[in-house]
Amino acid sequence: MSTPERLIEATRELLWERGYVGTSPKAIQQHAGAGQGSMYHHFAGKPDLALTAIRRTAEEMRATAEAVLAGPGSAYERVAAYLLRERDVLRGCPVGRLTMDPDVIASDELRAPVTETLDWLRDRLAGIVQEGCAQGEFTNALDPRETASAIVATVQGGYVLARSSGSPAAFDTAVRGLLALLTTARRTTT
Repeated sequence: MSTPERLIEATRELLWERGYVGTSPKAIQQHAGAGQGSMYHHFAGKPDLALTAIRRTAEEMRATAEAVLAGPGSAYERVAAYLLRERDVLRGCPVGRLTMDPDVIASDELRAPVTETLDWLRDRLAGIVQEGCAQGEFTNALDPRETASAIVATVQGGYVLARSSGSPAAFDTAVRGLLALLTTARRTTT
């Protein structure tokens, strides 16, 4: 792996683990096995490197979600597959966790890929729910945008609950609760 790649990957890991505020250039260099000169040769500084790392993490998160959301099955089955997919629940969401970092939120540039990713996810889920409504799978009482926001909030909140309790069971309980609510919005076929 090239030095810039090692720096990006180290920054991605440290941002997920410590956040932007808790990630120093020295920690990045040590984690990447790179010298200070190498870091500043390839990146203008910590904000530039962090932005590159955040963008890559956001792209990876979108690709992972899209692989599940574009999969086979009904709208409900694809949403359920997204909710039930394997996650490192106790680490939290590598993108969502950045919303708790004051330096990321204060920077339009650093916040942009986070906002874009969460907006993309809500839009993608809303489209699937709308598809389910249009095909008669869900009742028309289900608002696609509100439902998509509830799905994203359940996942992000589930991470918080799991981290707080030190157990993935809290995340799983939140997901099962949301799936039960979505089940009540499904039309029954006779």
